[in-house]
Amino acid sequence: MNNPQYRRILLKLSGEALAGDQTHAIDPDVLDYYAHEIERVHRHGVEIAVVLGGGNIWRGSQAIARGMDAAQSHYMGMLSTIINALALQDALERRGIFTRAMTAIQMNEVAEPYIRRRATRHLEKGRVIILAAGTGNPYFTTDSAAALRAAEIHAEVILMAKNGVDGVYSADPRRDPQAQRFEHITYMDALSRGLTVMDSTALTFCMDNNLPIIVFNPMQSGNIERIVMGENVGTLVSSVPPQA
Repeated sequence: MNNPQYRRILLKLSGEALAGDQTHAIDPDVLDYYAHEIERVHRHGVEIAVVLGGGNIWRGSQAIARGMDAAQSHYMGMLSTIINALALQDALERRGIFTRAMTAIQMNEVAEPYIRRRATRHLEKGRVIILAAGTGNPYFTTDSAAALRAAEIHAEVILMAKNGVDGVYSADPRRDPQAQRFEHITYMDALSRGLTVMDSTALTFCMDNNLPIIVFNPMQSGNIERIVMGENVGTLVSSVPPQA
């Protein structure tokens, strides 16, 4: 347990993950749970970046369906990720972990602006960085932000947390009992099958930049640590065919 397989990771959490059993907002117990899971990995000296969604606060697709301007809705979604970032920052710092919240939309009173070199330096100093406000542009999801930031900071892997699902399946396992879980799949196979890994723009970006993704269930305690230490957890999405 002293030699992590990955030294720098990007963890992608959905906003809904922070809501727990509630339909919206932030569940303090779930927030503390994730802070503890991150702390377990941080103890190994692993450099950690986190990208959060904002769906627990704002569901942009629903607003757009009711006629709201899409760009306006997307900006509101970006702001919701900043609220989640501040909440996670507080939970981590209460555990004694030095943390920096960085945002793609300037909000100097509450978070640092995202600057790639500064973010990398924070990681080198052992600080957890929480990267909020997506890419700073409408029409791009937080999945795309996770892929972009992972490439910018030279993360070795993206850990894609999926609530209630322990990997990538051939179909929705909650609806199809015959669905089969993949231990390893290529980017192209995931795209051609239309499998739920991340949105297609983000997945294509990862393929073009050879960024491996591990899809896993974050609510099984210790999973993040197990992945970092080299255990076979969830589904690996990469450019290497499974048989290799």
